[in-house]
Amino acid sequence: MSEVEVEEHFKRLTNNKYVEGVLIVNGDGQTIKSNLDPTLNKKYSDLITKLIEQATFCVKEMDETNDLSFLRVRTKKHEIMIVPDKEYLLIVIQNPEKKPNLF
Repeated sequence: MSEVEVEEHFKRLTNNKYVEGVLIVNGDGQTIKSNLDPTLNKKYSDLITKLIEQATFCVKEMDETNDLSFLRVRTKKHEIMIVPDKEYLLIVIQNPEKKPNLF
């Protein structure tokens, strides 16, 4: 995904009334762009990066020819959608009570 595409996705998502947070994280777990406060930003980027590493490992262990392309985690308070790319992670946080789902 090019930088222009990343910026376009970020703007589109942050302008959506159902979205509570958007983060774009690089391969090192460093936030490139976020609309969250610094404390939440750090927490989400660190924990989601670790989660994606583990999920990717699990997918590869089950079938080494397969790749993780999307992960959705739903809790009582939030729905977190993660799109891993070669260079970035796109993380979208929405309230599951608000509809419709974006993905």
